[in-house]
Amino acid sequence: MPSLQVRDLPEHLYRKLVEKAASEHRSIAQETVVLLEKALEMETEKKVARQELLERILKKPPADPKKIPDPVDLIREDRRR
Repeated sequence: MPSLQVRDLPEHLYRKLVEKAASEHRSIAQETVVLLEKALEMETEKKVARQELLERILKKPPADPKKIPDPVDLIREDRRR
């Protein structure tokens, strides 16, 4: 199994890692692996979600220009409030 060495890790991050590992009853190495795995999964999930949203937007037909409100009217209405 590959190993990873991190140099110049800020002290505050190390302390947080130690505290988190202790609260989860894990070693620092185990907690680091768990946190890295979660972070990488979240990043992938975000990319997938963005891609799905973009695909839904592109599939949607363009709006009818006649149904789009005039921005000038909207601004005037907002100013009257």
